[in-house]
Amino acid sequence: MRLPWVLLIALLAHHPVLGLTPAKRSYFTHNYYVLEHDPSANPGASLEETARTLGVEVVERAGELRNHWLVRAVKPDLAARSDDSDPVLNVLENLKARANVVETHLLLRSEETRHARAVVSSLKYLSRQTPRQRIKRAPPPVRPPQDSSDPTQPPPETLAQRVASRLGIQDPMFPEQWHLVNNDYPEHMMNATPVWEMGFTGKGVISSLVDDGLDYTSEDLKDNFDAEDSYDFNDHEKLPTPKKYDDHHGTRCAGQIAAGKNNACGVGIAYQSKVAGVRILSGPISDVDEAAALNYGFQNVSIYSCSWGPPDNGQSMEGPGYLIKKAVVNGINNGRGGKGSIFVFASGNGAANGDQCNFDGYTNSIYSVTVSAVDSKGLHPYYSEPCAANMIVAYSSGSGKHIVTTDKGKNECTSSHGGTSAAAPNAVGVFALALEARPDLSWRDIQYLCVENARMINPDDPDWEPTAAGRPYSYKYGFGVLDAYQYVKAAQTWLLVKPQAWFETKAIQLNNGTMDEDEKYSGGQFISNGGVNSTLSITKQMLVDNNFEKLEHINVRVWINHTCRGDVEVEIVSPNGIKSVLAKKRPSDRADTGYPGWVFMSVKHWGENPVGDWTISITDSNKPQENNGTFLGWNMKFWGTSIDPAKATQYEVPLKEGTLPLPENAPTPPTPTTSKVLAKPTALLPGDHGTAEGENTNPAFPSGTPTTDMGWFPDMANLVSNQKWFFVAIGAVVLFGMGAGIFFWRRRRVARLSNYTTLPAGDDVSMSALSSHRGVARSSRPTKELYDAFGEVSDDEDDEDETRALRGTHPRDRVAAGLGFHSGFLDDDEPPSAGGHPTPLYQDEPERAEPHHEARQEHSTPSSPSGSGESWEHAS
Repeated sequence: MRLPWVLLIALLAHHPVLGLTPAKRSYFTHNYYVLEHDPSANPGASLEETARTLGVEVVERAGELRNHWLVRAVKPDLAARSDDSDPVLNVLENLKARANVVETHLLLRSEETRHARAVVSSLKYLSRQTPRQRIKRAPPPVRPPQDSSDPTQPPPETLAQRVASRLGIQDPMFPEQWHLVNNDYPEHMMNATPVWEMGFTGKGVISSLVDDGLDYTSEDLKDNFDAEDSYDFNDHEKLPTPKKYDDHHGTRCAGQIAAGKNNACGVGIAYQSKVAGVRILSGPISDVDEAAALNYGFQNVSIYSCSWGPPDNGQSMEGPGYLIKKAVVNGINNGRGGKGSIFVFASGNGAANGDQCNFDGYTNSIYSVTVSAVDSKGLHPYYSEPCAANMIVAYSSGSGKHIVTTDKGKNECTSSHGGTSAAAPNAVGVFALALEARPDLSWRDIQYLCVENARMINPDDPDWEPTAAGRPYSYKYGFGVLDAYQYVKAAQTWLLVKPQAWFETKAIQLNNGTMDEDEKYSGGQFISNGGVNSTLSITKQMLVDNNFEKLEHINVRVWINHTCRGDVEVEIVSPNGIKSVLAKKRPSDRADTGYPGWVFMSVKHWGENPVGDWTISITDSNKPQENNGTFLGWNMKFWGTSIDPAKATQYEVPLKEGTLPLPENAPTPPTPTTSKVLAKPTALLPGDHGTAEGENTNPAFPSGTPTTDMGWFPDMANLVSNQKWFFVAIGAVVLFGMGAGIFFWRRRRVARLSNYTTLPAGDDVSMSALSSHRGVARSSRPTKELYDAFGEVSDDEDDEDETRALRGTHPRDRVAAGLGFHSGFLDDDEPPSAGGHPTPLYQDEPERAEPHHEARQEHSTPSSPSGSGESWEHAS
């Protein structure tokens, strides 16, 4: 409903009462927008005046974002929808045009101009909201393996049963929760039971499951359900009731965290903590609702568990939009009374599709604890995505085991949960235990404890690499597996880190590389077979000037124009020689939109001295002449601790970013974001995710790219892998051989006939005629016709034709004499054209065509605001 203006003014003055229940949406009758209003603008217009001028009504504040408002306008009737233009956005464009008009002496014109300027200066951002679908990172239901043991014989007592007896756990499924007590591989479990014996069970800590709902009627969850901080953003109802047949993912994840110690199913890692449910995955939602979901109850909620993201298909490159970024930063700066909300994201299940979590803007955010998976044997499951943004791993499905947890229903359990979806809530449970032990931990303390206390597993795995700080790092395992006992013990004595500091470098532009707001590229350096390197220098003075003491995360933003994005590989090497692989080849990614200012992240340089030269390497893993590209530019952002906490400032999301060169943050509204819909759901995770054996012997990103023989047939090495081209090549060889055989046979036969046969009747000519009209006589000979068919000269012509060519006979004469293909190959100069300029008829080696950026942009599919351009679909 629309809020009265008197009430709006009261709400503006009293921010503590702004946490109202969101209003129900009606996208069928209204268009919704998010408006960022600057009340301090001068000249400026009030919120009421701004809304009235745009023709919209204010619905409510946009979640917890200060000065952001959800507004709406009645949809125009069908007759007015003949084009794709938006009436509200059109009004804004007209206001901007009016604001730029030079004032005249006419009073009316001057008043209109001043009013337009006041509204435009007060309107920092305006974006239409269209619902889109988020993807669950959950596995499909899988039938658990049948028990083949003899039912007549009582099984021996297991380690889990002994623990249950000692701790008084009567939950019937607890002995099957191997991630809590692993009977077969006791070194591989979350190791929470010793923490319980220390007296920590998550009391007083609330985790929010941002998911597809939460069954608060479950016997396992009803006593630990936090209704106050729960909400359904799909149906805009207070309780996050799972309504669809597959709305069980959030309940399962919640059971891993806070299933009660009772007689229902199993036990959660923090079984006395509370869980809230925020439902967003059961249908399309808008960016403003996702932003509100990630801040919902952020003064009470400590941890947001997010097991979802863009498609794990090895093709998409997606990230959060402007509003969602602002909500995350708002949670970091203001959540939990300023200690910061803790965001935990599953890394993704697309490794089997060649996907990497650095192509996901949620998992490669510095604000996320990104969690990958290991299985019950401590092996890397083939679905778990590697990347330099992975911080830790937690246990999940694989090698014959799934995660046993609560399911939707009054007293239901599941034995088929898994994927990185299950790894993330296992980590959330451990963080809840730590926050009970140390409630004052900030979001960065949580990350530091992960980096410094994760337990290394599979030390012989070649994916482990040394770092400058002395801690090994793996793209598959991050800094190691999360061990609850080790983590909580460290948290108890942890010295809180100093506030955050950061600085961003200027963008390096190669060969005047640029990209405008429409993502049109120009300039840049061609990515040849040897790749392109570029170096950026960081000085000690830069650290001092930015109050920067110790390095944590790095961001690397790149602008790359390429006709096949999946062929591009990106690496960066620090001054200390530590290399981060940011992007490896993705065979399924055929997008021609390149990298329009995409931001990569790495935690591999945590604790490293950043002073010195950072070198980026851009390589084309395929053949640049087939799908070529150019490297336009790059820059870096460094995040770490501050030298002087008193000088620390909070980071704010810039209004405009991504163009090359980087824009100055002028108060101009960016182009409105078009919301889109993701395909549903995570069917890309194979059904054997809980049975397939993992591995601990393969590096995630093997060093070097295989080279091929670049001889006469550069594609020969790839023929076997592509049957179609293989048989085409074989056919071409056979045809060539047959043609050559026929040619030499006919040549030999004609040579014999020319020595013994006479001219046919009617071909009698005198020798003088042959001598004086050589060209004409030869053109009528049958032997000459044979040679002309193959573009060759006969043996008896060779000597004289070569002599004539060396004497400089005009090429025109050689053509008349029957010389075939490329007859001018002996000429030093090409013949002049009619205009007197040489016109080349043939060229042995064609010049390499430079990429045509403008043309490519005109014919390519428009990219999405977040970068992909092909994996998003509009909501119906």
